[in-house]
Amino acid sequence: MNRTRVALVLGTRPEAVKLAPVHAALMRRGDRFETRVIVTGQHREMLQQMLDAFGIVPNVNLAIMQEGQTLAEVTCRALSGLQSVFHEERPDVVLVQGDTTTVFAGALAAFYERVAVGHIEAGLRTANKLSPFPEEMNRRLTGPLADIHFAATRRARRNLLAENIGRESIFVTGNTVVDALRMVLDSGRNLKGTDFEWVDGLEGRLVLVTAHRRENLGVPLARVCEAVQRIVERFEDVTVLWPLHFNPLVRKTAHELLDTVPRVVLAEPPDYLDFVPLMQRADLIITDSGGVQEEAPALGVPVLVVRDTTERPEGVEAGVARLVGTDADAIFSAAAVLFENPSEYRRMAEGGCPYGDGKSAERICDALEYWFDMREDRPTDFEWSGN
Repeated sequence: MNRTRVALVLGTRPEAVKLAPVHAALMRRGDRFETRVIVTGQHREMLQQMLDAFGIVPNVNLAIMQEGQTLAEVTCRALSGLQSVFHEERPDVVLVQGDTTTVFAGALAAFYERVAVGHIEAGLRTANKLSPFPEEMNRRLTGPLADIHFAATRRARRNLLAENIGRESIFVTGNTVVDALRMVLDSGRNLKGTDFEWVDGLEGRLVLVTAHRRENLGVPLARVCEAVQRIVERFEDVTVLWPLHFNPLVRKTAHELLDTVPRVVLAEPPDYLDFVPLMQRADLIITDSGGVQEEAPALGVPVLVVRDTTERPEGVEAGVARLVGTDADAIFSAAAVLFENPSEYRRMAEGGCPYGDGKSAERICDALEYWFDMREDRPTDFEWSGN
């Protein structure tokens, strides 16, 4: 049997996390798939952290990142570089994941080379092309270019069907981030010997904060900082840990407003293997990250989403996440309700995870086998009562 040639394309830390289980599953089926990893290098340090953590060695690294790069420059360099790679290597299918500039450029480059595109985490929508920016449009533009759509939930499938994507090309797989989470948990990873070992001995409650979205830079981020300060001032048993994104604007705002606030720890970003036990230890997570919105419910940790819109409404509808925006009063009030009302806290913490069951990567591989006529039966969709 000739093996199907699969090119995994990634450029950022979240892509590496969510594609790591897919890479592992493809490698386990090496008799059927020949897998190549193509890295654009849209992120550099943060991406390399993840590649090292999951033992992924790229076959090609375009290393496109440059200081002060614009979105247009990233798009052009990724598009040109990826088209050259696809022209030379001629994969049977290119797999892209999510909503980054690398995803859109990878799908477009594959289309130019008449190579099939599989879009993992397809169908997420906010209906606002500027939120999140530019991710919402990256997803929308990738949709028509893709041939195979791996939707995480039934809602995502409905979004695709509403855009006239053929039903036969959509496979509901769940989200691979839950697979990645379980890979780390099953490894027994803990914080001993890390820069965060102190968290294990922490008395009281821990609030974990992450923020990096472009639309939150400036005044919105300052409001998040204000809310953080008010939380620790109101609740003396609370410590806030904020691993700072490498974006200098994020760091500048956080340091200026929170450096001298007691029980607020601003830290360097951990690799994913350390971030998982940090999330697991947290009593509350405040974030604008898409991935963390999916991971927190899988760990039973309530999450406040500091965004005005979310392309992951399943968690909000299930009651395990709350969309609070970036108003300091709203963030503080939502946290206070959880810390002062044990029944409300339990309701959020015990609501379950609508995003996956840890078997998404295997479903993606099953779907690829079905698509390329290596199996007769169509894979069974991921189902959750709330999606």
